[in-house]
Amino acid sequence: MPDTPDMPDTIPLRAWRAGWAPAAGAAVMATGILSIGLHLTGHEALSVIALVLASLAWVGLASDFLARLVGDRKQWTRRAGTPAGLDAVAATTVLGTRFSALGWRGLAEVLLALSAVLWPVLLLAVLRHWRRRMAGDVFLVCVATQGLSVLGSAIAAEAGSDWLAHTAMTLYWVGIALYVVAFANFDLREVRRGAGDHWVAAGALGISALAGAGLVAARDVDPYLWNNDDQGVLRATTGALLVLALVSYVLLAVAELVWPRPRYDVRRWSSVFPMGMTAVATLAVADALDVFRLRGPGQVLLWIAVAAWLAAVVGTVLAFRSAVRRPAR
Repeated sequence: MPDTPDMPDTIPLRAWRAGWAPAAGAAVMATGILSIGLHLTGHEALSVIALVLASLAWVGLASDFLARLVGDRKQWTRRAGTPAGLDAVAATTVLGTRFSALGWRGLAEVLLALSAVLWPVLLLAVLRHWRRRMAGDVFLVCVATQGLSVLGSAIAAEAGSDWLAHTAMTLYWVGIALYVVAFANFDLREVRRGAGDHWVAAGALGISALAGAGLVAARDVDPYLWNNDDQGVLRATTGALLVLALVSYVLLAVAELVWPRPRYDVRRWSSVFPMGMTAVATLAVADALDVFRLRGPGQVLLWIAVAAWLAAVVGTVLAFRSAVRRPAR
């Protein structure tokens, strides 16, 4: 059917969808981590709403992943070679962690197995295309790894699985090593000019602290997992990681004031996730290390993340409406 002057042009809409696809994983991660944070602070109704939204977004992410894998292998391979490809693993582990907290262990185990299968394939693909001066999504190599550790320790604590807890511990240290490697290849100029994904530098530290808190809590459930010296090192490392995450958060917030970026960009979803992750890590570490005065700052950070999530939603809706209403040429 030929286009008429009053028929919407589908090209801008397709362009919007193409631009949104890389941010879908970050949106799932951001919404899922807010669900976890709202659960930790007792806002169960809001937590369930966020979980439903995250689950729906995850279904869309999985559908797009499979469609590219089956229908456009070249495009799938190209994206799998970038750090952003690991957001599928990270998003799945965040969702699985929330289901584990609900007591839905079977579903959480399925998501853990799926993540564990994808993680080595995507990680090796990213490492093969490693280069210098990369954007903030380079830290997803750490986020995805620590996501597996968080979900693994959560299931291990519930199921009493020693081997899974030790695997989660191994992934925890691997994730820290990957953060160091990622930071060495991160372009620090992104702090001044990045469009949003530079915040993943703080989010990776936050999820590392969360992974450590989960391992500390797992040993509290089963005191025979590892000895007191190992537990002491784990507690100290977890506390240090949280401090680094909070310092990074403050530095990035100051950078936003010094070099403001008011224009909406789809990569802002990669800012919302680290904000929520820092809040959740603060709350989890407060409980795991018995530093309860951290709960107040953790709750403040959580509501800041909720506000950022709402701003990202508004920006996404406005961008979609603009693409739909753009007249045909």
